[in-house]
Amino acid sequence: MRILITAAGSRGDVVPYTGLGAELRRAGHDVALATTDAFAPLVRDAGLEFRALPADPRMRGEGTGRRELMRTAAAFVTELGHGFADAVSEGADLLLLSTTTAPLGWQLAEATGISSLDVYLQPTAPTGDFPSTVMSPGSLGRPLNRATGRFALRMADRVYEQAVAEMRHRLQLPPASAAALRRRQEQANRPVLHGFSTALVPRPADWRSGLQVVGNWWPHHDPAAQLPANLEDFLRAGPRPVLIGFGSMAAGDGERLSEIAVRALRRAGLRGILQSGSAGLAADGDDVITVGDVPHTLLFPRLAAVVHHAGAGTSAAALRAGVPAVPVPVTADQPFWAARLAALGAAPTPISYRSLTAERLADALDQVVKQQTYARAAARAAQHMATEDGTGQTLKAVERLT
Repeated sequence: MRILITAAGSRGDVVPYTGLGAELRRAGHDVALATTDAFAPLVRDAGLEFRALPADPRMRGEGTGRRELMRTAAAFVTELGHGFADAVSEGADLLLLSTTTAPLGWQLAEATGISSLDVYLQPTAPTGDFPSTVMSPGSLGRPLNRATGRFALRMADRVYEQAVAEMRHRLQLPPASAAALRRRQEQANRPVLHGFSTALVPRPADWRSGLQVVGNWWPHHDPAAQLPANLEDFLRAGPRPVLIGFGSMAAGDGERLSEIAVRALRRAGLRGILQSGSAGLAADGDDVITVGDVPHTLLFPRLAAVVHHAGAGTSAAALRAGVPAVPVPVTADQPFWAARLAALGAAPTPISYRSLTAERLADALDQVVKQQTYARAAARAAQHMATEDGTGQTLKAVERLT
């Protein structure tokens, strides 16, 4: 079967699909991954065909407020829709659609008759168990939790309204609003597979039957890959260090964050690894080293803790390694995942990015490294995650569609 996975956004919105795609390819399918140009090397390294999607996934502007995020998201999605059909024109028997690309992919599936399946990294359906992942990190009570979930879907409909209208016009489909199309999918009980662990988010009992939580899709990892020699030497030279990194967040704030990180590490008496990321963190010394991208699967099990922005992928990777975290959420769904880590007992109370100081970070590190309850909670979650097979469950769902 020719399978086309479509994903767009930040690195964390794309890399899980490289691992899913590689496993589907090993099962005998012809797999392509359509995403933006920045991730072409990651796609090809996984042995997948790369197809380009338009749009620049980088955040535009300096703010992280909801209104600016809405404007940014709408501009990104509209640009994405302009060339979305081109990725499918090269042929596919099945579309696997991410949270970001699903409202666009539904139009193509309708116009072409190609089968499609939604494969999400975030829980988007309203539930009484927790509020919308982008509205509030903590429960507001079951009625309000559901209300925030419904409100978030209405906001998403607004983000996609123009892109959907333009796509339907180009594809010669009858006019229909983004909201009406979403409701049509829900009424048909359209299957959605969610690629996160029930250790972090148990499947809500009030979800409709078509919504499944299957477990994580892990980024592709070359079995022959090794850590850089200087990092390996650093790891062997002393006690387990702490990794501090913000992934694709905090661009341009590297100098301030680097200073905070080093001061906090030394105040807590810990060795540290700074991951440069989009922020450009950097520092070197006997007790600290700077690295670029390295496989989480190789590095995380050798750490005392991870300080991160609480993206879904990094949060899951630290848990999978049985390592506690100090979450410092920046925006979007990160406060939600940070709160889930804390609720599990694998992290202390999250530190808001805006309120991050060396003193607060040092206190949190001292707490999470010295109190073994955090490591034990992370280890329990890791054992739970080891029983899940997100890729295998997805492969079964794909084969049911053949």
